[in-house]
This record gives sequence, C-alpha cells and structure tokens, in this order.
Amino acid sequence: MDDPLRIHYHRDFDGMVSAAVLAAILRERGDEVVWESVNYHQRDDWDNFAAGTRFAVVDFHFHPRAEYWFDHHPTTFLTPELRAQYAPSDRWCWDETSPSCPPLILAHAEQHWQYETPERFREMAHWSNVVDAAQFVDVEQALFGDAPALRISRSLYVSSDPNWLDVLVGEMAKSTLDEIAARPDVEKAWQRAARNRDRALEQFPPTVESVESSVLLYDASSNAIRRERFASFFHHPEIHYSVGVIPTRAGYHVTAGANPWNPPEAGLHIGEIMEDYGGGGHRAVGGANPPSLEDARRVAAEVADRLRRAQVSA
Repeated sequence: MDDPLRIHYHRDFDGMVSAAVLAAILRERGDEVVWESVNYHQRDDWDNFAAGTRFAVVDFHFHPRAEYWFDHHPTTFLTPELRAQYAPSDRWCWDETSPSCPPLILAHAEQHWQYETPERFREMAHWSNVVDAAQFVDVEQALFGDAPALRISRSLYVSSDPNWLDVLVGEMAKSTLDEIAARPDVEKAWQRAARNRDRALEQFPPTVESVESSVLLYDASSNAIRRERFASFFHHPEIHYSVGVIPTRAGYHVTAGANPWNPPEAGLHIGEIMEDYGGGGHRAVGGANPPSLEDARRVAAEVADRLRRAQVSA
C-alpha cells in the first residue's frame, strides 16, 4: 500500500485552510492524506525537500515533485528554472490574482474534479481572503474583530506547539469556524493573544525610528516587545507604508506592508523588493529573513528608503 500523501502548508490561517480544504477533497476522492506545516527556512535546500516521499504543497513555493500544488503568491517560483517547469494541470494551479489560496483550490476542484463545495468551506475561503489580503473593513476590525475566523487567526499568534496547527487543520477539514472557535484551547489562546495585542499597541510608539514621506520605520527586535501587525497603521493612519524588524524563533525578520486603509496611489511591488533580500511576498506586503540583526536593520532601512524615494517621485 502506498504511503499517505503529506500536504505541506504555510503556517498561517490562509495556509491552514488550504491544507484542510485539499485534505477533505482528496479524502472524498479516496486518497489517504496527512499534513504538516512548512516555513521559509526549508527553502534553503528546496531541491531536496521531502525527498523520497509523496507530497503536496499549498500556499507555498512551487515544487516540481509535488503531486498537488496550489499557490497565489507572485514570488512563488524560487528560480527561473522552476518557473519553466510549471504548467497548469488538473493537479497544479497558480493564480497570483487570488487574494488567498483556498478559493483557487475550491474553484479548481469544482472545475476539474466536479467537487461540490460545502458552505463551511465557502465561509473559510471568504475569511481567508479577508485575513490574508487585509480586506478588513477598517483597522479596528483588523485589531479587535471577534468573528470566529478572526479569533482563530489571532489565536495562532501565541502557538508554542507547532503540532497544534496540525490539530486545527484537522478540525478545519471537518468542522465549522464556529465549532473551532468554541474549542477551549482556541478560546484560551485567543484570550492570551488579545492581551498581547493590547500590550503591543502600548509598546509600539517607542519602537518608531522615523516617519518620513509617508513611510514609517520601526525596530521591534527586542523579545521584550510584543508585536502587532497593524500597530503602525493604528497609531499612524496617515502613513502609506510600514517597515520594521521583528524577532522570530530562527532569527530576525524584516516585514513591510502598505496601509490597507490609506494605500499609496502608485506603490512599488513589496514582494519583488523583498526578493532582492532573499524573501518575497505580494504587491502590498512582504518580508525577508536576513542572517543577523545588523543585516535585518540594514535591510529594513534600505527598504524604507526605496519606498520613500518612490513616494517622493510619485
């Protein structure tokens, strides 16, 4: 008997829903599947990723050995050679115009596999678009919204057990968002994450290094500082871009994003900028993982400068 197909997914709400949707579809088609998250550090030896195993990849970089692959990131192809190996098929689909990954998986399954999408997956796909493409009504909803999907998404911020995300993917494959949000472990994590959010909003102002030409640069690299994705736009709604340095388990991360509620009229492609530093992303948001704190601070300053120059010349 063949080994089960392992679905590798990016470690966020969008990626988790993608894995759950694909798992449910493939199980309905008679396949045995399991799932496991993947993250950016695993790109270092991407050619040999998951060697000798059957696997799928969702919401993450293209891999030519993937039996199934779905993504929406414009920077999904790590090399021109990999780009040349991609062609749409009944098992591979890339659509960089999709706000998130689950809708394209569902549309593909409906077209190629005659799949009938249940309402709970339509709801998850809707919220994946909201969360991943920052399609929130306003910054208040982004920060303080308590719809089940937003509670689940925020609870992920405080996860210290990587296996917990796999547990939630399994729940997403069979349950509704209401049912998942009502789980005691999700509720406990959400309460903790909400307290962290409030603390992060309090701690953000001293991290700001400069606000020039509608671009804010901050340094939240200290582990003593809580981070909040939209803190810069909450405190400075007038800016067009935010660029910052934050810590990760593996080192330091440079993050950059356009203000969803005050976007630039003619913005640069942040994902393409971040590719110059070994990262990637979308037009409006992206990131990179430089090798040291010194490098991260340099990269953040350079990215902020590039965005400022573009604002001045616009």
